[in-house]
Amino acid sequence: MNFADRLDAAVQSKGNPVCVGLDPRFDQLPKKIVDSALKEHGMTAKAVAEAYYAFNVSILDALSDLVPVCKPQVAFYEELGWEGMRVYEATVRYARRRGMLVISDAKRGDIGTTAQAYARAHLGFTRNPKERPLEEFVADVKSDTWNVAGFDADALTVNPYMGADTLEPFLKVCDANDRGIFVLVKTSNKGSGDLQDLKLEGGKTVMERVADMVHTLGQPRKGSTGLSSVGAVVGATYPEQARKLRELMPDALFLIPGYGAQGGTAQDAAVGFRKDGRGAIVNNSRGIIFAYKQEAYAKHGERDFAGAARAAAQKMADELNAVIRRS
Repeated sequence: MNFADRLDAAVQSKGNPVCVGLDPRFDQLPKKIVDSALKEHGMTAKAVAEAYYAFNVSILDALSDLVPVCKPQVAFYEELGWEGMRVYEATVRYARRRGMLVISDAKRGDIGTTAQAYARAHLGFTRNPKERPLEEFVADVKSDTWNVAGFDADALTVNPYMGADTLEPFLKVCDANDRGIFVLVKTSNKGSGDLQDLKLEGGKTVMERVADMVHTLGQPRKGSTGLSSVGAVVGATYPEQARKLRELMPDALFLIPGYGAQGGTAQDAAVGFRKDGRGAIVNNSRGIIFAYKQEAYAKHGERDFAGAARAAAQKMADELNAVIRRS
């Protein structure tokens, strides 16, 4: 099933376009989780990793029937080395078992076989090797439909700034495995304009040129919803640019960061949706997973951090649904 169709179906089924970012920070985790991990594993990377996984599981258990998609930020796991990547993989698989789609926020981008390796790492699916002739095994490993040890996410964020040819290996793996990519077009950070807003010869900006590329690549990859599995990252912090980018990419899925802690509002995010209220998801990381630290959710307390996260996610869903139209 086309990734865009799967994502749209998940959003329609759950009744909201919320994406929860799984960006754990050790100093913000509930004390009971930290204490338990340190008691069992000492002051080690494994203790931090296990604390992250226990935290993620609680958040996913609380949200899986409400939120359609999650987005682990790979950097928070990579910094722990092997232990971190082990629980990153476990988090991806747990989220999918709970019925959520998973976007790997790794912002990968490279050329040729390196890009292919990144794509297969995050978007390929694992098959257990069987006894077979060596040449058949080698051929399978080289193919885009087999992977030795993939993380098995549904989609991946990618950086296009080395050129269109760097996206082709990702698209090839997506096509083979019904996965998707979200191309960085207009990011939510304050410095995004340093490059993305620059005017090119002919008057278009760099982000508009990237948007044209996303649209072109997406046309043969549209599903039954008319949406493409080649999506775009477009920040809620720049609503005027987002409105223009939606015109340039009418069929692209938008992944909209910047809601909440970065200052983006539901009204800001709404301009990234199509007129039918579809075609986008809105990410919120700290505002959901660490909601128990906010005064608005103080009644939950630290012991019910997952309940606070659910309340924050429901509030976000209600705010978004109030300003977007759904058919």
